[in-house]
Amino acid sequence: MAKTDPAGEDAAENGTARNGPGKGDAAVLGVLLDRYGRTYAAEAGIKLADQPKPLYQLLVLATLLSARISAEVAVAAAKELFAAGYGTPKGMREASWQDRVDALGRGHYRRYDERTATMLGDGAALAMDRWKGDLRRLRDEAGGDERRIADLLMEFPGIGPTGADIFLREVQAVWPQVAPHLDRRVLDGAAKLGLPRQAGPLAELASSGAELARLSAALVRVSRSKKSVDAVRSAATGR
Repeated sequence: MAKTDPAGEDAAENGTARNGPGKGDAAVLGVLLDRYGRTYAAEAGIKLADQPKPLYQLLVLATLLSARISAEVAVAAAKELFAAGYGTPKGMREASWQDRVDALGRGHYRRYDERTATMLGDGAALAMDRWKGDLRRLRDEAGGDERRIADLLMEFPGIGPTGADIFLREVQAVWPQVAPHLDRRVLDGAAKLGLPRQAGPLAELASSGAELARLSAALVRVSRSKKSVDAVRSAATGR
């Protein structure tokens, strides 16, 4: 969950990775945000704010996205959980295990539904018992330190380094204490597009924490597909 990658690491496959700004960055950024710059929280219908309910919902989403399952299915499952009334730690804890399994199934999150239903129930209990259902208390317990926040997040069942990175990528829109959070997957996506591969120069391209969260989500999406990378680069150069 480090904010930076050391300079001099292997370049991206296309050999365009670099660590400093470039004159074509603004064009690439514009295309990237226009086509892919929607956060996963927004996709799941979470109106992210520094408030207990949306922060908890983001934690649930990060838990679902951590499994080896498509982001689309994870988002759909999160929507079903929230629609069923499980968008707060209290609602999640009071739901029966079968209720949670059924909601996950409606979102087609079937491969991991039983184990995830258990983890979500246990995680809700932890959030209630230790932080009174308010993840701002977790942040404050960590003194706003990104690494410590990540460590505390990983005490939740189903949240490992990947899940902590997902949460921190998105929450930087409302928690300036953790910005810029640009993990390796984000930086790898940047390298593939010829954008800076170091967190500092890449973060300078974003005008706010909210835009940085959108940029992070966009780079994760694009990093999965060479076709998407080529399309963004082509549109940015007008070719």
